[in-house]
Amino acid sequence: MKAKGKHQSNRLTNRTINKLTEPKRYADGKGLYLLVDKAGNKRWMMRISIDGKRRDIGLGSWPLVSVSKVRIKASRIRLQVSEGIDPLAERRSARKEILTFQQAAVAVYESHRRSWKNAKHAAQWISTLERYAFPVCGVLPVDPIGTNHIMAVLNPIWLEKPETARRVRQRLSAVMDWAKAQGHRSDENPVTGITRALPKQSNTKTHHKALPYQELPPLISDIRQSGSSMTVRLALEFLILTATRTSEVLLAMWSEIDWSNKCWYRVRSTRLHSFAGYVP
Repeated sequence: MKAKGKHQSNRLTNRTINKLTEPKRYADGKGLYLLVDKAGNKRWMMRISIDGKRRDIGLGSWPLVSVSKVRIKASRIRLQVSEGIDPLAERRSARKEILTFQQAAVAVYESHRRSWKNAKHAAQWISTLERYAFPVCGVLPVDPIGTNHIMAVLNPIWLEKPETARRVRQRLSAVMDWAKAQGHRSDENPVTGITRALPKQSNTKTHHKALPYQELPPLISDIRQSGSSMTVRLALEFLILTATRTSEVLLAMWSEIDWSNKCWYRVRSTRLHSFAGYVP
């Protein structure tokens, strides 16, 4: 007859566990226990000793984790302890090292957004990834993300929205480069060379034809007599006469205007525009 010592293992079975109702701790042996609470919930717990300190490790709930599965988990933990490894420390380290694509993207965005002077660009940088990349690989760890995931992000928009797709590709590449540099990826950037695997985009971008300078006087006259607001009319005329960019006109400041010499000095772009012939 076998002795029923306190270290005897494999005491519990799925059948006996199903019948347990009294709230207490039931031993399976070698530090493995089943805990039954007052509500009747049952969960596994492994008790170990590391450097003379007692540690309790949760191994999941029953019946989601069956008797056979929990004993395999317990055996692995005993092996780690025998080799001087702290299983709890290993768990914490593993959780800390796993970084999702979404977390990496937000980290890159936060580290760069203060250096971006254009607020619209900063907002679009993360919003395009939220719209096109996060649904595909947002919850995936950055390490196993491959070209198949990048293709899944870009394929639906590569021909339909070529400019947006190119920007998304650039931002995907930036996130993957950051993840590699931070030690969260072991492989190279999966975005590198991805364009060769995508269909060729057609160059549909066209520019408006330039107006011959002889036709400018009647155009200016038409602008002055249009029904647009005074601000719009003057801004458009100012843009034409200075041959500058729309964004520069919209962001112009009075302090940049040299009225004596009839010059407009753009401090931020170090460009000098003359409007000697400009008379509103």
